[in-house]
Amino acid sequence: MQRAVEKRVFPGGVLLVARAGKLLLHQAYGTIAVDSCEAVDCGTVFDLASLTKPLATTLAAMDLIKEGRIGLDQPIGRLIPQIGATSKADITVRHLLAHRSGLPAWRPYFRKLRRLPPPERRWALREMIAGQELETPPGTRTCYSDLGFILLAWVLEIASGRRLDRLVEDRFYRPLGVERDLFFIDLSRPLPERRFAATEKCAWRGKLLQGEVHDDNAHVAGGIEGHAGLFGTARGIWKLLTAMLECFKAGQPSGPFVPELVDQFFAPQAGGRSLGFDRITAGASSSGSFFSANTIGHLGFTGTSFWVDLDREIMVILLTNRVNPSRDNDRIRSFRPVLHDEIMKLLLGNG
Repeated sequence: MQRAVEKRVFPGGVLLVARAGKLLLHQAYGTIAVDSCEAVDCGTVFDLASLTKPLATTLAAMDLIKEGRIGLDQPIGRLIPQIGATSKADITVRHLLAHRSGLPAWRPYFRKLRRLPPPERRWALREMIAGQELETPPGTRTCYSDLGFILLAWVLEIASGRRLDRLVEDRFYRPLGVERDLFFIDLSRPLPERRFAATEKCAWRGKLLQGEVHDDNAHVAGGIEGHAGLFGTARGIWKLLTAMLECFKAGQPSGPFVPELVDQFFAPQAGGRSLGFDRITAGASSSGSFFSANTIGHLGFTGTSFWVDLDREIMVILLTNRVNPSRDNDRIRSFRPVLHDEIMKLLLGNG
């Protein structure tokens, strides 16, 4: 990790390694920005980017399924009138979670939305999603899609009557005691007084982003969306994932999690992903070569990731701000598998 800082893979980062619920390593490296002398520590808050999908939106879906408010195979056209008369009416909650909705991966909606008054932008974003043409029929192809998770958040908010951030805080983060370690930042409210790792020097926003969501579409929507917007620490992610892993291994409820749903969400789906989680790709995974086939995880664009080997109960969480000062820095792509291989060789060699 220190060599990665020196080689400018990222300005700063936090690495956490755990096995069977035991914390083995929790170490901070580097600085909060390339031009800062302020050191990262284990309490530094990172923009988690797409880790929002498994650690917030997916959990909210799990909770509403548990309560019977939505079903995995329920067509979303029955919940959203604006969708009901479109080609997206037959998309199901399962399709959205497994990235098989047929929606494109991404669109630069922010370019138009930033011209609108801030209170109008989130609704306008959803109208754009409702009007977006599908690339393929639902359920026929896997395409990792931010748009699908924006749509999923809309479904969840209609079904629950609550905004996504408030739903996951009340149902998951507070019960697990991680509400100070996992949270969204509403851009209409004052910034929390925390130590934030900086992300990009954003051209269109005209400033260095620190405590503001990096993702452009999430930013124009006010900071809270289904695909991005979550901030957090490695310890918060560890506590959350540990509760899920304990539920999975013991087959008994753990905090807000129940085994029937955890099993279902961790299981491989058509197309190779799990529900809301990624799985390793043989020979080409950022997790390296030594995690078992029964592994879940996810990456975040800002330089964040987690991988959990469900068989060996090994968890590796890596939080960095590799997009500071620019998203053009992609050195982390080659760094991640090397890091994970070194960790796994050490752990498996010792046990």
